[in-house]
Amino acid sequence: MNHWIRTALRTLSSDQLRTSDTHLYRLDIPGIKGVDIYLKDESTHPTGSLKHRLARSLFLHAICSGKIREGTPVVEASSGSTAVSEAYFARLLQLPFTAVMPRHTTRSKIAQVERLGGRCHFVSHAGEVYAEAERLARESGGHYMDQFTYAERATDWRGNNNIAESIFRQMAEEPHPVPRAIVMSAGTGGTSATLGRYIRYLGLDSRLVVVDPEHSVFYDSYRTGNPALTSQAGGRIEGIGRPRVEASFLPEVIDEMIKVPDAASIATIHWLEQILGRKAGGSTGTNLWGALQLARRMQEAGEQGSIVTLMCDGGERYLDTYYHPDWVAEHIGDIAPYRQQLAELG
Repeated sequence: MNHWIRTALRTLSSDQLRTSDTHLYRLDIPGIKGVDIYLKDESTHPTGSLKHRLARSLFLHAICSGKIREGTPVVEASSGSTAVSEAYFARLLQLPFTAVMPRHTTRSKIAQVERLGGRCHFVSHAGEVYAEAERLARESGGHYMDQFTYAERATDWRGNNNIAESIFRQMAEEPHPVPRAIVMSAGTGGTSATLGRYIRYLGLDSRLVVVDPEHSVFYDSYRTGNPALTSQAGGRIEGIGRPRVEASFLPEVIDEMIKVPDAASIATIHWLEQILGRKAGGSTGTNLWGALQLARRMQEAGEQGSIVTLMCDGGERYLDTYYHPDWVAEHIGDIAPYRQQLAELG
């Protein structure tokens, strides 16, 4: 093993050791009785999102597979958070980095990538990012990281500080330590694959419920069993949902999927800010709306237990979109009916 590879692996290990585990909040929701809902806050990672874990795993996988060497240009197709996290690790390893993303990506995420030394390359439609990233990597002699293919295989799903191991360790002393369900949205599908595999690996009595926003094909693919579905519509909840079924999306480890209206996702993050005092990104709203639907279902059936879901990133990146009334009215529509439903929960 050459000197650069040894140094790179040590650098990635050092970053992991410096990063403490993320917090797990139990939400106080007066309208939900007998069911505890927990929110794991992945926004506290150095790059501000769940994708910090994924980016580290992708770099480890690529380096150990001989795909990235000293000076290798790294290219990724990303709508934002993965690009931010990969730009961070590329800078740590002194590698040039380019993110291929749709033009409508939030300006704050673009600025974060560029502040970390990365370059943003834009395409008109989300479906164009794959081929363009491949082209740029090929022409530069670089490596296309391809999170959508490698997310589920780059992460050690049996342990090694993955998100699933962390959740169950933190739940160990709670009143209902084994969650009835873990709720997660899918972007690459890598996190849901890790959760589902880990649950099965340990034989845990937890269900994996995956929530999907509008204009994403994951839900319809899961329901019909057709992995070839595609969509021309662009998603409005950044970081989750895809116009095609990604290789990392593993329906076999999912117990249930729920389709979540985009207006419900945005209403939920505004409600969450009132009860937690924290702004969250739109995908957190999708996750939490799904968790609340499951909690209501359990409550109506007289069941007790716990549900865990994730805060994927913070809301500061979306002040000019999800937290701007004019933008929400124009791009999402009327969220008032969902806000009223949430207000009834307290």
